[in-house]
Amino acid sequence: MEDAERWIAQSPMSDPGRHADAIAALPVGIGPLNGIIQGVLLHADWVREYGLDATQFDASARRTLPVAERLEDVLRRDPQPLQAWRPAERRSAGTCRDFALLLCGFLRCKGVPARVRCGFAAYFAGEWEDHWVCEYWDAKAGTWRLSDAQIDGVLRQRNRIAFDAADVPRRFFLSAGEAWQACRRAEAAPSAFGHGDVAGLWFVKVNVLRDHYVLNGRETSPWDCWREAPELKRLVPDQALALLDDLAARPEQPLIEIPPDWLA
Repeated sequence: MEDAERWIAQSPMSDPGRHADAIAALPVGIGPLNGIIQGVLLHADWVREYGLDATQFDASARRTLPVAERLEDVLRRDPQPLQAWRPAERRSAGTCRDFALLLCGFLRCKGVPARVRCGFAAYFAGEWEDHWVCEYWDAKAGTWRLSDAQIDGVLRQRNRIAFDAADVPRRFFLSAGEAWQACRRAEAAPSAFGHGDVAGLWFVKVNVLRDHYVLNGRETSPWDCWREAPELKRLVPDQALALLDDLAARPEQPLIEIPPDWLA
């Protein structure tokens, strides 16, 4: 199993707290779990696709919440069991990281090694858009697979997604480290990777560091505040390249605390 068992233990963010028993009663399959998550969560950036107004949701919609706290919000909005399908207006609004974190927490509850991954997806508007998914261990095949619990029927139709969201092909999602290595080998243009109007090698660096943190049980980190970085600070100094190359190649290595350079 490689060292996959390392990712069975819950992190402070993935721990469901008092909801563990309810999760244990849910189906085991990745597809059914994706469906349950889609019935309780809504992506804050896509609410209009569901006929809703963004003003219906509070600031927590843009903040990744611990699984226990997210589930409290889910049940506050609609106290039905988790497997009950909720209309969009009664779901909790979050981001792609919340979808990935919720699936990760569910799977760990069931003894399945799982981890959140930060990287870039090729099935949204941009070439390679900043995105988070869940990676889980397929014991039968002896390999890691990707699942994107955010891909429901609405997004599937909107983005013409044909693949199985419970087994996202690797060609459609690159971890941050893979994206960094592709850029460094001149196999991909740094400008193809980003979020909104921000793209380039600096943003890939941000995600390399966030992926390194998440693989050490830190699903959120100071690097999430990248929007606060002034334009002049959005650089990749030559002296940082060796460390970033190493973190890109071995993101699961023991955590190296690196403060955002724009705070220096």
